[in-house]
Order: sequence, then structure tokens, then C-alpha cells
Amino acid sequence: MPFLDFGFLDLIDILLVAFLLYQVYRLVKGTVAINIFIGVAAIYLLWKLVEALQMELLSEILGQFIGVGVLALVIVFQQEIRKFLLVLGSTNFSNGQKIFRQLNWFKTEEEDLHNFDAVYSAVENLSNTKTGAIIVMERKTQLGSFSETGTIINAVLSSQLLESIFFKNSTLHDGAVILSGNRIVAAGAILPVTEKTIPMRFGLRHRAAIGATEKSDAVVLVVSEETGDISIAVDEVFQNKVRLSELKAILHKHFAE
Repeated sequence: MPFLDFGFLDLIDILLVAFLLYQVYRLVKGTVAINIFIGVAAIYLLWKLVEALQMELLSEILGQFIGVGVLALVIVFQQEIRKFLLVLGSTNFSNGQKIFRQLNWFKTEEEDLHNFDAVYSAVENLSNTKTGAIIVMERKTQLGSFSETGTIINAVLSSQLLESIFFKNSTLHDGAVILSGNRIVAAGAILPVTEKTIPMRFGLRHRAAIGATEKSDAVVLVVSEETGDISIAVDEVFQNKVRLSELKAILHKHFAE
């Protein structure tokens, strides 16, 4: 009798599990949920180890904890699970590539590019005309929860489109624009507002910019409606009165990380 009975189906089983785990990791990578995911995975491996060693009491305790941990994962990842089920229920399976793109499992080279020139040009014009704006630029953390609060645009990024969204008579000018790569995903989005104490001269847009960086790793640009000043928030750090000459370098720095 062979020591290890390993067949072709076992290999397929391992590869499929590895693929699914990798996609789950990509889904939560860069978010606060990644720590929960790693913690539950570590406890699961420990549970299997003590079970193999026949440590019954510890195995029973960890087994009960894993049951609660699965429920916690469902709560934490409810947005991602909802998105996955919606895609499965509404997509034609004959077009498999579309499913993967909707789940953001891979992006085309064009979608991955960042059109800093369009952002720079729009911010420059918005600043010169003192048109209030808040632009959220996605990095590693997916911003689906932010996008769902606004109007889905899903259009190629251009400075003209950005400026028209924030035009004072536009119905979407009060909310935030969500950018992902070279696309405008949504406009009129509502962002979480920080609870931190900031100077009174900063308004709701600035508080929302900081709040967005508390929930994600996004880079958020704000143009003041009062002064035309440009501000940037990233990693919970807020920088006011950013000069146009510095903006491109700052964006390239943060998106090169």
C-alpha cells in the first residue's frame, strides 16, 4: 500500500483551492479585512494541527471559534460576497472574461494606467475657477463601498468630464468622484467623515477626504470652493495648499509605492 495515494483529481483539487484562496487574498489585500482573514486562516491551520495530534479539548475549543470566525467573515466581507453573487446571477456565463473583469480579478493594461495629466489639468482649472471638488483615486483598496453610494459612471477619464461633473449646476457636484485606474467609476459618492478634530477653516469636503483615507489607502484630492486651494489626503495625512507644480510628483510618488 503506497504511503500517499495521490491522483490527478487530487492535484486539480489542490490547484482549485489555491486559486480560490489567492483570489480571496487579492480581494481583501490592502484593506483592514486582510488582518481578520489572515487571523482566521492561522487559527484554522492550528485547529487542524491539534486535531491531527488528537488534542481533543483544544480541538473542540478552536472548532467552536472557527464557527464564530466564519460568521465574522460573512459580516466583514458582506460587500464582496454581495458583489460576487450579483455577478454570478446576472452575467452570461458564455462570456467568462466579463465575469472576471466585473469581479476585478484582473484588469487590462489600459484599465491599470493612471491618467495623471487629465487629473492635473482638471484640478488646475477647478482651482483657477474656485470650483469645489473632491476626487478619490483608488490604489490597492477597492472602493466599491464608496462607489455604490453615488451614481455609476464607468467612463474613460478625461479632464473635461471631471470638470463638467463638478460644475456648480451639475446634480453630482456635491459628492465625490471615484477614480480607478484610467476610469471614472462613480460620481456624487458619499464618503465617511473623520471624527478627528481639524481646523474650523476646513469644510465637509476636507473632513470627508480624511475620512476616506481612514477607511482605505486611496489618494484624495480636494479643491476648496472658498479659496481654490488644493489639498491632498493619503494614509490619514492631510496636506493643504499643494502647489500645482508639486501635484504630479506627489501623485507619481504615491502610486509608485
